[in-house]
Amino acid sequence: MIIRIEYFYWLLGIMLALVSLMSFGDRSNPRRWTTGLFWALYAIVYLFGERLPPSLAGLAMVVMAVLAGFGGVRSGKPDVLPEEVRRASALRLGHRLFVPALVIPAVTMAGATLLKDVRLGELFVLDQKYLTLVSLGCAAVVAVGVACWLTRSTPLQAGREARRLVDAMSWALVLPHMLAVLGLLFSEAGVGKAVAHVTTSYIGLDSKLVAVVVYCCGMALFTIVMGNGFAAFPVMAGGVGAPVLVAKFGGNPSVMAAIGMFSAYCGTLMTPMAANFNIIPTALLDLPDRNAVIKAQIGTALPLLVANIVLLYVLL
Repeated sequence: MIIRIEYFYWLLGIMLALVSLMSFGDRSNPRRWTTGLFWALYAIVYLFGERLPPSLAGLAMVVMAVLAGFGGVRSGKPDVLPEEVRRASALRLGHRLFVPALVIPAVTMAGATLLKDVRLGELFVLDQKYLTLVSLGCAAVVAVGVACWLTRSTPLQAGREARRLVDAMSWALVLPHMLAVLGLLFSEAGVGKAVAHVTTSYIGLDSKLVAVVVYCCGMALFTIVMGNGFAAFPVMAGGVGAPVLVAKFGGNPSVMAAIGMFSAYCGTLMTPMAANFNIIPTALLDLPDRNAVIKAQIGTALPLLVANIVLLYVLL
């Protein structure tokens, strides 16, 4: 293939390295050295990927967790355009400001469908194994180009704006990655088997309805604890989904997996651990209640969880 997924990992690593350098040089940030180190370590993970020894990658993540846990990651004062210039540009562009955002889904869809089987010679244009992700990466690059053209800015200014957003989201930007790794660790450590042992020992799973309720509610609860449905899935799917719903009751694995993940997303709506979804918006909007987003979503999450239980019971 011509455009591989690794190219976007490297591009993201370069962007994070730029954020790290800007953080190191920001004297307004009282934690500029630890903040810069945090983003530098994250950049290294993306730049070197599988070539990085697993022990070093794990050490980098541990150091990042320590830096964030002890308040070492702080926001500085990014070098952005003055407020009056930004407002004038927004008034000039009007609704055209939304064009770069609309470019992303349009190019992603085009890449994943129209360019799916396109070749140049013997090579596919897009990485077939990660077709959607590669299409999304191409879309992001195109969107940055369109944004620079519309706003008459430079890629360097795009980097400054990226640093501003990274500063606003802070360490929570890394949380989905960390929690996904946590889910893998739980799976390797046999937590799924432990869950299966506990549920079968203390809860009667001879009833299909009870098994479905335990599975769906377990997905939501583990997501509330870990903040990520991908972290919860290997635990509950390995503990209840596969051995009970599929093996014992002859359920469809695809239905079990799909509705299980949807149940996990119900938990995402109700947890501050999903900081990138539920805490960052309150910070960006300056809402007085840090849990305002969660409180607004609970009324959707609980009925949706009940609907998932019904659907899984009927369709399994």
